[in-house]
Amino acid sequence: MYPKISLMGYRLSGSRCLGLCLLLTFFMGCYLAALPIQYENEALPNQVRHRITAKQVLKKRLAVLVPFRDRFEELLEFVPHMYSFLNKQKIPFHIFIVQQKDNNRFNRASLINVGFIYTKKDYDYIAMHDVDLLPMNDNLPYEYPSLGPVHISSPQTHPKYHYDTFIGGILLVKREHYEMVNGMSNNYWGWGLEDDEFYVRLKDANLSVIRPNNITTGTDNTFRHIHDKTYRRRDMRKCFNQREVTRRRDRLTGLHDVAYKLHTTHTVAVDGLNVTVLNVELTCDKSKTPWCQCPDPPKEPVKKS
Repeated sequence: MYPKISLMGYRLSGSRCLGLCLLLTFFMGCYLAALPIQYENEALPNQVRHRITAKQVLKKRLAVLVPFRDRFEELLEFVPHMYSFLNKQKIPFHIFIVQQKDNNRFNRASLINVGFIYTKKDYDYIAMHDVDLLPMNDNLPYEYPSLGPVHISSPQTHPKYHYDTFIGGILLVKREHYEMVNGMSNNYWGWGLEDDEFYVRLKDANLSVIRPNNITTGTDNTFRHIHDKTYRRRDMRKCFNQREVTRRRDRLTGLHDVAYKLHTTHTVAVDGLNVTVLNVELTCDKSKTPWCQCPDPPKEPVKKS
């Protein structure tokens, strides 16, 4: 005979046990909720909040503007060199080759104006950069010129030009300052003087040109000048009244009235490194600047033997 077990009593005991467990869980939850949260490091909550709410300061973007015509050998050296140089400084940049595609004489200043118009919405500052001048000293700073234009290729380090007001070669200008002085003059067809006129514009706007400090290299080893003057002769002709006009400050032309057509834009890879090529046709008003096309010098008669 097996003993009889009362199921009624068992159910009654189980209900009481379940009720006790629920009651204890409720009181323990209330107790824990009332306890303050303890941190091993009291500054930790503030540090975490700071990381979440702080906004990262983004670096300013640089548009490297290279006025260009028929200098492909130099370009093949320029692009890989500048990619390597600027990547070391961790500068967000892109190279724009502003190529003149017309029959007029080369106009460096107008091409820079066109490049600025094309890039100003997306870039914070420009480098007006000759294709044949390669910086070799890693301490030359291409960072954002917040205080004023920065002349990278200073007279103390440029391989050829050493006068105090020289600002050619490589000049950094932020977007607001370039617009403030109305860009560069459009009167300079042929080689030379457009950067000297731009210096006067900066001076008239009370903008001081800043040059790199603590550069220990000199005129022989700060830059590599890859221009071959025997192969690439500069167009230094002066015709009509060009000499008279271009020696004066130009208060009329500039960024607002540069006349051009942008025919095409292309992304071109040089050693796998992308640059943007702008194919530009500059328009010349011969009633104002007839020297955009100097007449060819008369040929000497062939002497008969």
